[in-house]
Order: sequence, then structure tokens, then C-alpha cells
Amino acid sequence: MRKILLLIALCVSVFFMFPPPKAKAIDPITMAILAPVAISAAKQAAPYGLRWVAGASRGIMFIGSNFVDMARLPLGAIQATAGAPFGFLRSGFRNIVLGAVAPFKLVGNVLMLPVYGFSAMF
Repeated sequence: MRKILLLIALCVSVFFMFPPPKAKAIDPITMAILAPVAISAAKQAAPYGLRWVAGASRGIMFIGSNFVDMARLPLGAIQATAGAPFGFLRSGFRNIVLGAVAPFKLVGNVLMLPVYGFSAMF
């Protein structure tokens, strides 16, 4: 009972220390006034956004190949166990290693995705 009361007191104190943000209303007239400015800014930024997407597509292809390589781990396990009598032991070990390395390469490529996008701009 004491642990439950301590947990409730902790949750209540965190709630009062970090209250939820207040809602802020936007004046519709201000939005109507600023809409032409936003449209012109979007027209000027569109070529840069398209170049960024073109560069990032290279990184997305790397990410897709990493997903395919992750499927090599169970394939390699099957090849190394059930396929060993048929000569698949070496390829099974190779697929196990490539499948075990693939999640780390995936994380690296996901972290490099903004760099791929901005590399096409310069």
C-alpha cells in the first residue's frame, strides 16, 4: 500500500512540476493576411526541397537494402543447420554474419539520411 501511495504522489508531483501546455488560438484574419507570404516562400523553397528529396532517395535505397540484409540472418541459420549436409554451411555462416551486421548498418544509414539529402544541394 505504501508503494502505491508513493507512486501516486510521484506522478502528481511530476504533473504539477511539468503542466501540460496551454492551447493558443490563431486568429483567422492573421492567417488570411499571411497566406500570400507563405505561398511565395513555399514557391521559393520548392526547388531546394526537391533537391533534398532527390539526395535522400539515395539513402532510402541503402536503408531498403539493409532491411533485405536483415532477412539473411534467419536464412543463414537455416542454411547452416539444415543445409550443412548439402554444402550450404559456408554460405550459411556468411549470411549469418551479414544479417547480424545489417541492423547496425541500418542505424548508420538512418542517421546519415539528412546528410544524403543535403549533399545533393551543394
